[in-house]
Amino acid sequence: MQNWLKEESENTEPLTLADYIQGILSRKAQAGKSGYSQSLYNLKDAANMLNFLQANGICDMAGLDEKFKSMIGEQLDIQGKLKPVERRLATLKKHLEQADIYFKCKGKKPLTEAEQILFTTAKDYLKGVMNGKTTIPTKTWKEEYTKLTAERKKLNQRYLALKEEVKEAEKIRKSVYSILRQEQREQQPHRKQDMER
Repeated sequence: MQNWLKEESENTEPLTLADYIQGILSRKAQAGKSGYSQSLYNLKDAANMLNFLQANGICDMAGLDEKFKSMIGEQLDIQGKLKPVERRLATLKKHLEQADIYFKCKGKKPLTEAEQILFTTAKDYLKGVMNGKTTIPTKTWKEEYTKLTAERKKLNQRYLALKEEVKEAEKIRKSVYSILRQEQREQQPHRKQDMER
């Protein structure tokens, strides 16, 4: 028995935020204040909150705030990566459209007035883009466009998934703060009563 007590005293790890919240909710349920915990948090929400805290190794409020900030930071990083991809895709799209017009009209004789205007515009555009090169790199542009489209899709998927995660994390964060504020309010009357005695 003494060995077991000694081992248990050595094995005690500090309470994590998840353990603390779980303790509060359990105490409320046992004390018959389940209306409180059920009104603010149903079982599923409490389980999601505790799972999130444990899965992310969050031990305290600072850790929760840090995790939330890092998720927002990752979301901003993805937005930052998407912007140049979107700009380059728009540029490549215009290059490919102008090259398509150029090649459609190039060998065609006679050209209508509208076709001549389109051909001249496309030729001038491509001349400005080519920087003195003579061969139009449509194959390279198409490959880059395909690659960037796949990258944009991947970034968008990650962004949308992260957006949902951030939304859920904010909900959890608010719930944790709410539980802790309620616990603090309930502890204060006990302290006042203890001081009066």
